[in-house]
Amino acid sequence: MNYFNENVLEEKAIKSAVNGQRIRRKKAGFSGWLALLFGVILAACQNDPIKNPEPKPTENPIRPTGPAPAYAPDIDPQMLAVIEQLQGFNSPPIPQLSPVQARKLPTVKDAVESLLKKYHIQPKPAMVDISQRVIPGPSPEGILVRIYTPKKGTGPFPVVVYYHGGGWVIAGPDVYEPSAKALSEKAEAIVVSVAYRQAPENKFPAAHEDAFAAYRWVRENAAVINGNPAKVAVAGESAGGNLAAGVGILARERGVALPVHQVLVYPVANNDLTTPSYNTYANAQPLNRPLIEWFVDKYFNTPADGDNRLISLVDVADLKGLPSATIINAQIDPLTSEGQQLADQLRAAGVPVAYQLYQGVTHEFFGAAAAVDKAGQAQDFAASQLRNAFK
Repeated sequence: MNYFNENVLEEKAIKSAVNGQRIRRKKAGFSGWLALLFGVILAACQNDPIKNPEPKPTENPIRPTGPAPAYAPDIDPQMLAVIEQLQGFNSPPIPQLSPVQARKLPTVKDAVESLLKKYHIQPKPAMVDISQRVIPGPSPEGILVRIYTPKKGTGPFPVVVYYHGGGWVIAGPDVYEPSAKALSEKAEAIVVSVAYRQAPENKFPAAHEDAFAAYRWVRENAAVINGNPAKVAVAGESAGGNLAAGVGILARERGVALPVHQVLVYPVANNDLTTPSYNTYANAQPLNRPLIEWFVDKYFNTPADGDNRLISLVDVADLKGLPSATIINAQIDPLTSEGQQLADQLRAAGVPVAYQLYQGVTHEFFGAAAAVDKAGQAQDFAASQLRNAFK
């Protein structure tokens, strides 16, 4: 073999050896790179919480302890837990009590707070500031209002004049504070919760006149509370929903600017206690036919008041030209039929209506969002409708 060939062969051998080393090094390098990458990812997951994915929301742990009641076999489990807790207070039936006694009984709000303690759930702080003042009204004492102002933003804010439930007889801003806080925070608006006069000390139409007086004061003095007078809506639950609807009627009749929107949560809209939902849920909790009969007896001067346009919205009132409406109903509620009928009648009168029925929940569910997920959904829906109306 000549020198040239020997050099060629030696060069080939060297290249072969080098290539083998490269291949082995590539394999070793790839495996090492994978190990290094895995270690970096593992360390990041363990040591750098900023890079962790957001955890899934914790499931609401609140559950009932017993079976569904006969009047509501399909009740939402969280709702049933609230009803069980409410009944666990062993309060006497309200129709057996005087109004003064009834006002001292535990409420759905108390039931929710008890459940939160039982399950060691810390309530979320509402991002609102709270103040009170007395404004002029039909009575010499004036009207106490509680004002909820968003912490976020500088204003002027839109304003929601809010009317609590309680059959025009019981409850007040304290009992319905969860609803007012939620609407203020979620709708990014000031909420003015009205402590209107109650029956039987003040018969019909005292509550309705206070409701209108509070609305008119807000319209004329919105700047005093950092509100925008051009963006004033009304909202209410149950009897308060009836008052909110009545404000629109009285504003139209008295030449006052209409609310930009009305949110009516399971409103009283009729004086007929024989509707399909009354018959189906005559013995429901927390609202039932005997309790409504007790409310009516305390607020009406005579049965004829039930035929007034401010009570029988679906039968007597002229609904044309009223503000756009959002109506929220609960399935397990004697008032469901009239809420649906009011939505239908408003649409027939040319009023835009957004209607939502929440299955498996009872009257008074709206303010129970800390325990009942569907209540939070209803609050979100109402707040979204208000924000759209304020644009």
